[in-house]
Amino acid sequence: MRDGSFATPPDLPDSAEGGTQVAHQHHEPPSFLSRYIFSEDHKTIARQYLITGILWAVVGLSMSVIFRLQLGFPTMKLGFLSPILGKWVGENGQLDPEFYLALVTMHGTIMVFFVLTAGLSGTFSNFLIPLQIGARDMASGFLNMLSYWFFFLASVVMFSSLFVETGPSAGGWVMYPPLSALPEAIPGSRLGTSLWLGSMALFIISQLLGGINYITTVINLRTRGMSFSKLPLTIWAFFLTAILGLISFPVLLSAVLLLIFDRSFGTSFYLSEIYIKGEALPNVGGSPILFQHLFWFLGHPEVYIVLLPALGISSEIIATNARKPIFGYRAMIASMIGIAFLSFGVWAHHMFVSGMNPFLGSIFMFLTLIIAVPSAVKAFNYITTLWRGNIRFTPAMLFCIGFVSFFISGGLTGIILGNSALDIQLHDTYFVVAHFHLVMGAASAFGLLAGTYHWFPKMFGRMMDERLGYVHFWLTFVGIYLVFFPMHYLGIAGFPRRYYAFTSYDFTKNVFGDMNSFITIAAVVTFAAQWIFVYNFINSLIRGRRATQNPWHSNTLEWTTPIRPGHGNWPGELPAVYRWPYDYSKPGADEDYIPQNIPYSQTLSSNLPHETEQIPTETAIEAQNLNDQFKQPH
Repeated sequence: MRDGSFATPPDLPDSAEGGTQVAHQHHEPPSFLSRYIFSEDHKTIARQYLITGILWAVVGLSMSVIFRLQLGFPTMKLGFLSPILGKWVGENGQLDPEFYLALVTMHGTIMVFFVLTAGLSGTFSNFLIPLQIGARDMASGFLNMLSYWFFFLASVVMFSSLFVETGPSAGGWVMYPPLSALPEAIPGSRLGTSLWLGSMALFIISQLLGGINYITTVINLRTRGMSFSKLPLTIWAFFLTAILGLISFPVLLSAVLLLIFDRSFGTSFYLSEIYIKGEALPNVGGSPILFQHLFWFLGHPEVYIVLLPALGISSEIIATNARKPIFGYRAMIASMIGIAFLSFGVWAHHMFVSGMNPFLGSIFMFLTLIIAVPSAVKAFNYITTLWRGNIRFTPAMLFCIGFVSFFISGGLTGIILGNSALDIQLHDTYFVVAHFHLVMGAASAFGLLAGTYHWFPKMFGRMMDERLGYVHFWLTFVGIYLVFFPMHYLGIAGFPRRYYAFTSYDFTKNVFGDMNSFITIAAVVTFAAQWIFVYNFINSLIRGRRATQNPWHSNTLEWTTPIRPGHGNWPGELPAVYRWPYDYSKPGADEDYIPQNIPYSQTLSSNLPHETEQIPTETAIEAQNLNDQFKQPH
């Protein structure tokens, strides 16, 4: 491979089992740029995604705190933010109303796309797919590198919009026309929106490059014996997520390109009969509803593009720390496939108030309620796996349990909103904000945090501080419920979304004032708790306790590599796989875990009858794929 990529790490022997010599060991060491910046090693790229995602999470959450201060304390003077926000804080110390809308827009965009999509899937798909299927690297290291740098470039373009004179995009993260299609609509619809659209086009290219790589790698580069029925649930989740993205993101790209044409080239895909200051624009024949259809055809699969990786991560961590086989392995796979399939048939439940035909709305309502079934299967199987398990409450395990809690509580409110009659009343209220922040935002973020705590030793060779992890979990878990549970009441009471202030009427001030203040205080405390994680992350990188090879006593293949695997992952032959990844606490076994690469012939005392029958196939498994250049010893 390029740049001596399969060279053995310095602390490893120069030969593998059987005397196979390590290839390329006399090559010159790679430069700093090729090793850490423009690396083609999937592990380095995963770390780049993770660190970039954490930085964007800090930016996105900071924005949410600023507009929560505005909502919780509408008369508060925010002059202390002037050094950061500049002219967007007026002379009277009040936040500019248009900039409030820009903050909401940028917060939503950053958290959904740059943190929960790229930060979560980009990190763990890159890191775990080759390690857990027994591959040297991704199918194309070069495309993998390009996928990260397109994402990074997209983030730079998006960040630059914060500094343009007219401000960043203020049309909402959904970017509905005509507000986003007319540069003269509001100041944020000028250059800020153009930069938003350009950033999203670059981001979509990144996701498509990554998705093609993930799918190709899972299909073609599985090691000897690694059939689809032996894949960890993490890999199933990443595989299905990549398929979702590959199908749905091009639709968003088409929506973005048509919007650019309307803004810059005088077309009318989304515009018709528009009047500005009493004058009719020449645009006729378009429909803003077309944009909604295109956007939400990506938008609802996007919910599962960020949820499925968290579901897969939680499956692995819960089974490992409950010391039990995952309950209903095949049912879990079937439910993820069902979720992926049904997610393409429910997009218009976001459009019940758009004037659609009620009969058509009833079809989407039915499909929306049906998708709750595979989701319930996932929740049931998690709870059953935990039931009577010998649970180890590591920080990663706590975040997974918190994930399941958010997934259930947020999902239940989704059933309410899936009913079109109820959704029409609740659609533009804080009930919707509470729902999607619980089931999509908080749940997926907990999946990201759980994965970071669990695989930090394999990523960086050191352990994170568990005591700080516990404090981080409890402050975050309780804080999120204190922020979003009251919003359900606000929504039922009629409090609308996207309002800069609610002080114009006495009834809104008296009814909503105290609760908004309480939510804001809870949000500030929850945000402050995230700095515990940031400190723990950085401090553990530098001074954390050195990790052992398999600190969690897990079964999957990544823990069979050296503590800090080099580019190529295994210094000798790739391991062969003989069993599924969830042989925990098996009666008759010497240990309470049996890694996937241990043959059945070595575990006779714990074999079930059908497993003993697999022993004659071990020779055939060991002989598989030896003519594949990607799977040769290095």
